Amino acid sequence: VNLMTLPRRTFLRSAGISLALPWLEALAVDPLRPTAEAKQPPRRMVCICTPLGLHPDHFFPKETGKDYALSPYLEMLKDYRDDMTVISGLEHAGMGSSFAHQASASFLTGVPGAGRPGFRNAISLDQFAAEQLGTQTRFPSLVLSGEGAGGLSWTRTGALIPADNSPSKVFAQLFLEGETVELQDQMRRLEDGRSILDDVSAQANTLRLNLSSEDRDKLDEYLSSVRELEVRMVNDQSWARTPKPKVTVPQPKDIANTADLIGRTNLLFDLTHLALQTDSTRLITIMLAGSTYAPPIPGVSLGHHDLSHHGKDPS
Repeated sequence: VNLMTLPRRTFLRSAGISLALPWLEALAVDPLRPTAEAKQPPRRMVCICTPLGLHPDHFFPKETGKDYALSPYLEMLKDYRDDMTVISGLEHAGMGSSFAHQASASFLTGVPGAGRPGFRNAISLDQFAAEQLGTQTRFPSLVLSGEGAGGLSWTRTGALIPADNSPSKVFAQLFLEGETVELQDQMRRLEDGRSILDDVSAQANTLRLNLSSEDRDKLDEYLSSVRELEVRMVNDQSWARTPKPKVTVPQPKDIANTADLIGRTNLLFDLTHLALQTDSTRLITIMLAGSTYAPPIPGVSLGHHDLSHHGKDPS
């Protein structure tokens, strides 16, 4: 049974007994069928981390309130000042300068003690949002990085989600159709995954009869994650049959030079714009790079990392 075709008010009936199903994401409307809810403005979120920070005097306004004087950095966004809010004074507990770089692990989780022994992360804000909104788009979220596979997104169990640092590959996933054979392979994997999950659920329910109360709670958490994965697979199957959006821009070429921070960052921002514009996803995280090599900018002889550790020395 394709759950995406069932109305929300669905019952299980047997021998005169009717059992109303709880609200399930899979029982929501088909993402391809317009509804009153679908007409509501979509909620989007882009989270960007600058791991080497910003010069605060050039970023934060001196005054509070709506009529603040724009700082040098915000001057570039003056056309949008009525549409944005600048917030200062936010920091996570338990952080310190000795673990400054490791603190980025808690940027979207708020878990104290990043980098210290025994640290265990939690789900990041974007992935929490993806649990609620992810099925509305082809890709629940995009996890991007300007350098390496380290990103900002973490699963509910605190595992790091590898970031994509190749704009050309992400562009292909978003907008280029695969071969028919690739589509068939994807559909086959989905079908195989669903059958495996069915088998695991049946065995787990049998096992549950002989477990203690504490173990049953743990098993219930596991089964809940299995059900969430089943919903995701149903959604994937629906999107696999849906043509990808067409864009008029060419596929970007990756910049191999890690020192070219501006070029590599612009590619990520252009890709983010296209992903949101085509509603391919509504949740994006970007970890910017911080190269130790001098960027290709006239007059700059040191890398971003070295320059950010200036110690307030004007030279």
